[in-house]
Amino acid sequence: MGVSNLNPWSRIVKEAWDKAFFTAKFFCFLHVSNTYLCTVALVYGPSMLPTINLSGDFILADRLSVRFGKVGPGDIVLVRSPENPRKIITKRVVGMAGDRITFSVDPKDSSRCETVPEGHVWIAGDNIYASTDSRKFGAVPYGLLHGRVFWRIWPPEGFGSLRHVND
Repeated sequence: MGVSNLNPWSRIVKEAWDKAFFTAKFFCFLHVSNTYLCTVALVYGPSMLPTINLSGDFILADRLSVRFGKVGPGDIVLVRSPENPRKIITKRVVGMAGDRITFSVDPKDSSRCETVPEGHVWIAGDNIYASTDSRKFGAVPYGLLHGRVFWRIWPPEGFGSLRHVND
């Protein structure tokens, strides 16, 4: 067994190493972009009707807006649930720190008024009759925001921007 017999194996090992390294770099890029730049999420349920379909929509959420404090009233956001930290919920930002929010806990009852504390946001579902939101658990710490939803990618008939209502 001479050196000449090792030559074909070294080419195969080098090619395998190059492909494995490229694959590792690709997955690192996916991880960094999903964690820090933009993420795809499946959102569903009745709380955001009619904006988001009951059966579910695939959306894109921008993570940089949250990091740089560019989230404002009217934006749809991904939020870690204050009630169940294993869940990410989708709601609309209604108020920011210092805003005075008037709401009714039960649509048949009289309204209540609260001021959003510093470092918190007030979130609500578009469908107030089927939404568990800040009316139930109060203002949400800004740190629980995960991203600002900006684009619906599925279903095809709903493809397009999900910018807030004031735009």
